[in-house]
Amino acid sequence: MLMVATHPQGSAAGAPRRGAALSARATLLAQAALGVLLIASAPIRPARAQIGFDRPGGDYLSFVVRSGDPALCASRCDRDSRCRAWSFSYPTTVGPRAICWLKNSVPPRVESPCCASGVRGVGVLEPRRGASEIGIDRFGGDYRSFDAHADAGSACAAACAADTRCRAWTYVRPGYGLSTARCYLKSRVTPPRRKPCCISGVVR
Repeated sequence: MLMVATHPQGSAAGAPRRGAALSARATLLAQAALGVLLIASAPIRPARAQIGFDRPGGDYLSFVVRSGDPALCASRCDRDSRCRAWSFSYPTTVGPRAICWLKNSVPPRVESPCCASGVRGVGVLEPRRGASEIGIDRFGGDYRSFDAHADAGSACAAACAADTRCRAWTYVRPGYGLSTARCYLKSRVTPPRRKPCCISGVVR
């Protein structure tokens, strides 16, 4: 009788296939690891939407932003195929109310306290300038308030620093509830909350 040699499951006949599969898997894992390393080592580019900058020119549409939030201006630009950049003016700077300007070009940015601006597809960056927290309200803990100059909170911060009772402060821009800017000194440090109206800081 003719005997036919067979290889049981797991014998050496399947080894080349298993080896090839393991080699392919190892290659994929190595490529994935390399991709992660490349992403991690890539330079971090600063966001191009920033409070405290205007982009004059290129306007094709403007409208009032009732909430006074520059993030709504950025969002409107993202939804409009014509829009390449935008500028937002805070209340009482260009007009009595906040205004969004959509642009069909990308003008160079110019530093200006009136505004926030950016390019399509980039959200609003709220920077820290020294001890100042831009776009942040620290609600509560008030023991004193007074009318302030529209100076982005410099006088408010100085008043808090000069008063040993003051631990934190919030400056409310004009046009957000009141026609004038207002400074609030605080006897305790309260949690930060994002609000376009405000600039805050912690002193001690």
